[in-house]
Amino acid sequence: MKIAVPRETAAAESRVAATPDTVKRLVAQGATVVIETAAGKTAMIPDADYQAFGAQIAPDRTATLKDADVVLTVRRPNADTLADMASGTLLIGSLDPFGHEDEIAAIAKQGVSAFSMEFMPRITRAQSMDVLSSQANLAGYQAVIEAATAYGRAMPMMMTAAGTVPAARVFIMGAGVAGLQAIATARRLGAVVTATDVRPAAKEQVESLGAKFIAVEDDEFKQAETSGGYAKEMSEDYRKKQAELVASHIAKQDIVITTALIPGRPAPKLVNSAMLSSMKPGSVVVDLAAERGGNVEGTVPGEVATVSDVTVIGYENMAGRIPASASALYAKNLFTFLETMIDKESKTLKPNWDDELLKATCLTRDGAVVHPAFAPKQPETPVMVAAGKENEGASA
Repeated sequence: MKIAVPRETAAAESRVAATPDTVKRLVAQGATVVIETAAGKTAMIPDADYQAFGAQIAPDRTATLKDADVVLTVRRPNADTLADMASGTLLIGSLDPFGHEDEIAAIAKQGVSAFSMEFMPRITRAQSMDVLSSQANLAGYQAVIEAATAYGRAMPMMMTAAGTVPAARVFIMGAGVAGLQAIATARRLGAVVTATDVRPAAKEQVESLGAKFIAVEDDEFKQAETSGGYAKEMSEDYRKKQAELVASHIAKQDIVITTALIPGRPAPKLVNSAMLSSMKPGSVVVDLAAERGGNVEGTVPGEVATVSDVTVIGYENMAGRIPASASALYAKNLFTFLETMIDKESKTLKPNWDDELLKATCLTRDGAVVHPAFAPKQPETPVMVAAGKENEGASA
């Protein structure tokens, strides 16, 4: 059982899909682990650290992938990398399939069985495999660090002999995994933190972290969550009232962090140019949805822009800005998932294709795209009509 970890080819990708810790665990499972040279360099993991735990270092991508049974990646492999994979190889990574259907079809054509970790079901058994949560957690933390760096003032209130420095006011839009970590981090830095979310249940989570919850809390809001924990579609009247409240609140903030991102869809616009112009010069906005077009009007994906004297940070790979920590969590997510496919007794690869985790994450198999979100729609079966009966009843 050969497990290969190639160096990432995306220019902005600093993470790696294996760490010395996961290499050690895989070797203990009976695997031969081959790492492409310098694969961990940007994550501050030298080749020698991998070798110390039993990995082999290959000189190039082709040698790394040759005869591999499993390939672990951070991002979807490019065409050259895919060409080096043999038919029957298992590919596991964050493959970002939405909007890249041609690339997914190419993976299927190559005969590679691909698993996209973004589709991991959010059930108790899979919590340790949830790459979206592990990376969003770090993204929320790093968003505050980036904002604090760009903000030209101190974050906490400071009372000194020379005068008092007021605490920064930070507003978090969205109280999911990234938003909650952003709240906690901003609070640790001494900021006055407020947050909003469309789910009523988020209010308790926000307040438990010491932040104030901002929302129009009328009867419609209190009933705005389904039994499954999802937000209901709000009325136009409610959306208007909420937008007015948010707009007036943003005008008083020093830092705003937006976190609304829906897989497979363009990011919803939460902050418009009028809101930006209402903020004080030198204020900072961090847009964690930049990869999907951004929550903020004026976001430039991958760059830092200035809009109405407000700094708008649109980095596309926020978790990747702390690659050592991000790689450690991501690699553990992949290992835990891969471990479910390894037979403990024989120490061989034996995926159970009926396992709910595999069924939920499998994109391609046996030369075809099999995930229901991307598989070609089957043509409807034509209704057969008995000969001579086509016009029966027409003249009645």
